[in-house]
Amino acid sequence: MDNAALFQQQNALGHYLRDPDHCAAPAGMDLTRAQVYRDLIFNNLSILLSGTFPVLIKVLGDARWRSLVRIFLRDYRARTPKFGEIAQEFVEFLASQPRALNDGPWPPFMVELAHYEWVEMALQQSEAEPLPATDVGMLLERPLQVSALAWPLAYAWPVQLVGPDYQPEAPPAQPTLLLVRRSEDWSVKFSELSPLAWRLLQRIGEFPGLNGRQQLEGLAVEAGAAGSQDFMDSGAALLRQMQGEGVVGVMD
Repeated sequence: MDNAALFQQQNALGHYLRDPDHCAAPAGMDLTRAQVYRDLIFNNLSILLSGTFPVLIKVLGDARWRSLVRIFLRDYRARTPKFGEIAQEFVEFLASQPRALNDGPWPPFMVELAHYEWVEMALQQSEAEPLPATDVGMLLERPLQVSALAWPLAYAWPVQLVGPDYQPEAPPAQPTLLLVRRSEDWSVKFSELSPLAWRLLQRIGEFPGLNGRQQLEGLAVEAGAAGSQDFMDSGAALLRQMQGEGVVGVMD
């Protein structure tokens, strides 16, 4: 077989493995063998993804989940050869609003739920280091940083509540603000944030040169509480709590 014919056969096999419903197996290839390859590729991908998205699978049911995996396999061209990064590309694919998902009974919260479930795996696999121990007394005097192992997240949907028994049809009026962090024992913990706590973490990233007191003063201005000592005291207590949980620390 010459190179052109070999390329044509390999290309036909690739199309068949991705989309067997619309593409035929290569001419001359044993159909039973082609079907073995087809099922192996699909099942391996489905199993690879299923460990990251258990809630999404329960919400969709087996038939819709298999349909979603088939669409991903058919339409997406992965940029990574690493199995551990396929789930991230799956989330990115859903977030890109592919045309193939415009039709069909897909839950409106599907993209955010998938991202929420992926975050747990991403933090467990992260190679980032925890923040070094710091003197809690320096939180107000030194510039702050948020741990790379603590992610403040905002969702339109209450993704932490979604499941087979709760599938909202419309997002609530207020966003869902969450903190997802990896603790010392490598477990991933999820907690809800108040709008002020979420904004404080966001400000630390936006204004890295400000010390803790300046961050709280700026937050107080945004909250319409400028000059309030109670606000500053509550904010300092929040910083101490987050420092104790490894969420924030002072800059080196």
